Amino acid sequence: MSTPSFTDELRSRDDAQIAQLFSARPDLITPVPTDLTALAARANSVPSLIRALEALNRWQHDVLIAASSLPEPFSRAQLIEITATPAATALEDLWSRALLYRDGENFRLPGNLRNMLGEEPAGLGPMAPTRINFDLLEQAPKNSAEVLARLTWGPPRGQVASIKKPGAAIEWLLENHFLLPVDSQTVVLPRQVAMYLRSGKIFKELLFIPPVVTGTKRKQKDVNRAAIANISTFLRWVEELAHNWSDEPPVALRSGGLGVRDLKRSAEHLGVSEICAGFVAEILYLAGLVVIDTDDYILPTTAFDVWLTKSAEERWHGLVSLWQETSRVSGLIGKADAKNISPLGPELDRTGIAGVRKTVLNILEKSPEIDPLLATIQASCQWVSPQRFNADFVEWTLREAEWLGITGQGAMSEFGSAFVNGLDSLGIESALPKPVDHILIQADNSAIAPGPLTLEISNMMGTIADIESRGGATVYRFSESSIRRGLDHGHTGDHIKDFLKKTSKTPTPQPLEYLINDVAKRHGRLRVGQSLCYLRCEDEGLIQQIMHDKKLENLRLRKLAPQVIISELEMHDVMAGLRESGYLPASENATGILVLQPASRRAKSRPRPPRIYSENGKPSEIMITSAVRALRAGEKASAHKPREIPRTTANETLDLLHQYIEEQASLTIGYADTNGGVSNRLIDPISISLGTLLARDHATGEMAYFRIPRITGVSPAL
Repeated sequence: MSTPSFTDELRSRDDAQIAQLFSARPDLITPVPTDLTALAARANSVPSLIRALEALNRWQHDVLIAASSLPEPFSRAQLIEITATPAATALEDLWSRALLYRDGENFRLPGNLRNMLGEEPAGLGPMAPTRINFDLLEQAPKNSAEVLARLTWGPPRGQVASIKKPGAAIEWLLENHFLLPVDSQTVVLPRQVAMYLRSGKIFKELLFIPPVVTGTKRKQKDVNRAAIANISTFLRWVEELAHNWSDEPPVALRSGGLGVRDLKRSAEHLGVSEICAGFVAEILYLAGLVVIDTDDYILPTTAFDVWLTKSAEERWHGLVSLWQETSRVSGLIGKADAKNISPLGPELDRTGIAGVRKTVLNILEKSPEIDPLLATIQASCQWVSPQRFNADFVEWTLREAEWLGITGQGAMSEFGSAFVNGLDSLGIESALPKPVDHILIQADNSAIAPGPLTLEISNMMGTIADIESRGGATVYRFSESSIRRGLDHGHTGDHIKDFLKKTSKTPTPQPLEYLINDVAKRHGRLRVGQSLCYLRCEDEGLIQQIMHDKKLENLRLRKLAPQVIISELEMHDVMAGLRESGYLPASENATGILVLQPASRRAKSRPRPPRIYSENGKPSEIMITSAVRALRAGEKASAHKPREIPRTTANETLDLLHQYIEEQASLTIGYADTNGGVSNRLIDPISISLGTLLARDHATGEMAYFRIPRITGVSPAL
């Protein structure tokens, strides 16, 4: 009796079983194989098998390893004998994934899969060619027994100085065939001996179910309260960073990405760690809310203004969805061994991270009110996906989920659970505190926002003040530099004072009014234009002060006239250097008119978010059903179509089509596409009208129209 091939076995499966295969291995459906021979070739290809192995949990993977250690064909009973009774269920699951195929009542592995799993599965060596007397083990010398103990659970190979003089312990084992020589310095433990020493079991331990996730018990009410605070904070981080980059845009590195100094400055502005600031920058970049513009400045896009008009729930859901799907790993930023990796740079993509995120969120969702210990959730993730497990990825995912507000106090929040389960309403809008339309100015040039501010007030406060602390209330600090920033945006001193009087429920203190008046009076006395650039000031004393200021030596200033200085550097570099040294310059155009920056600086380029290298998700039922139908049609066409459909004239084609319509018989036609290529189509002709054939296409199962002039030939489907 001949041994069935992998292709023959797939051909024997029914539609439901093929659909189950497509569901378990989505890569097989894109594109749909032309027939079952093509499906078998793809299912047995190395890239597809790698993806299939990555989708197995630890229990399924261990059962597959055990199956590969048995001689083919192996039975269900043989597999259970070396593993455990639940292996029968795992065996059927592996068969449905086409990682095993049937040979009568027994099973085999596809050829490429056995090669991928290796010749020493589970640390087992090769089979011994001779019969072994295991009774002699009771008489084994102590040193020989110790050698066997070290090799029992693998690896099965050991090194000796010389196979001719191996020593007494090794020599006894070689003489009694408990070890086999491989070469002049290598010995190996035979598979039969290892299984005997393992008491017939292939693994020390087998985990049928994932480890239990343990940790600190949390109250769901406290979790939700912490999570909504995290959501509010994260959305504020995104807004603040985009506004900050609008005011003082960083310059991208030549290799792309955000430099170390700019990352540090952004972190200080947000009041967070550099790792967190890098994460926020990545989210902005992913959503297309910022872009590296044509002049290398990193600026918000017009999409950011549209994003601000959406509800908080819409904004949060969009950002979290991108985070869940992206292949970029912001956790690599700031790693000691990854100094060259920067936010927004091209080096952050890693395969498998999206799957890790989904696995972590699913585990958290199934462990409500538990703030898990890192070790236990890592162990659970390793069981779910041992082939692509990465301990760092799990840790970074937990940290980022907390920043995003998916979790609160480490446990899954109701908002995160609703997101994971794909609910339409997440409940965020009703849980967030309502925005306030006022501030409380203090006597020490600070102001308190008792809650989240309305968009208009928040934007204005972000322009004229710096955030000093965050929490339930936000503390803003007014300073010379923050007032200067407001003046640079085109606000006058009077406009700033009127805004504060209208917005604050407390009176504006006199020192703050003096500060605003003083900065407004000094602002623009010193002007910078382009030469490469020049400085102009009517106050000659200020010109002298600048020329003798040692902090400005790096600006390469040269006095050209009593009121004019020129520099070799670009204007924006000179402006930045002067401001860092306490001066308040303003820019002017070629006609000497003061130039103020627009209130909202936006990139000229369109949003260009990084490409997401997504993993194959589970296809829909409609896709699977259509794929199975197309596969069956292709199989039927492959089995019955002639080697070459004879070409027919237009009249012959019409006569044959009318004949088949009357006989209600299937036929194969050659059909030319718009590019001139000809494909064979298996159809059931229905009618002809206005030079068009209406027929049921076997590949799709649906009605389709075929232009008669494009039909190159007609042949019966025999």
